[in-house]
Amino acid sequence: MTDDARADFVPDDFAVPRELVTGEFRLEPLGPQHNAADFEAWKSSIDHIRATPGFPDGNWPDPGMPLEENLSDLRRHAEDFARRKGFTYTVLAAGSDRVVGCVYIYPSGAPGTAGVQSWVRADRAELDVPLYNAVSAWLANAWPFAAVAYDPR
Repeated sequence: MTDDARADFVPDDFAVPRELVTGEFRLEPLGPQHNAADFEAWKSSIDHIRATPGFPDGNWPDPGMPLEENLSDLRRHAEDFARRKGFTYTVLAAGSDRVVGCVYIYPSGAPGTAGVQSWVRADRAELDVPLYNAVSAWLANAWPFAAVAYDPR
């Protein structure tokens, strides 16, 4: 992505939110510090994630991905966040550091348009709709996007 494309995604003067907190969960930027918990969360929920709206190709998550490769992915997401190329948040259970899901916000199509995906672990499936609703409202109220593509729940 060129710097111009990045500028079209979020303006340079936009203060990227560092968290979203609800009574059920909180979002914080995904990074290498979440590796083991993130790995366990998606590894325990592959079929559930693949059945989640927004993950239609069935190629992710890859059940054969080792922990070290997951760490590389988390580093890439953290670098994207730092460079303002895309914003990935881990979803943590309220009052704990247990990873219960993930939210990805990346450019999609036209300038100023975000493509969003989210998943929750199978044993916290009841959070899928509340996460979708909270993230949708957050994107509408706190982010500068002209449009958002986020598969409804």
